[in-house]
Amino acid sequence: MSHDLSLAQKHAWNLARILMTPVVLFQSGAEFGVLPVDEFEGAGLIGLYLYDPYFGGEALH
Repeated sequence: MSHDLSLAQKHAWNLARILMTPVVLFQSGAEFGVLPVDEFEGAGLIGLYLYDPYFGGEALH
């Protein structure tokens, strides 16, 4: 988890490109984390950004 949003965004994008799967950047308290989309849907967290290695990134709200 990271406390810096811009650093978390860079890592999320890199992770999506390495794994070649969409990932979601989420916030939990004062920290940011990343989960694959299929694991995120059941986690009950609020996503901030979606990073898809084929289509790029987009804000979720």
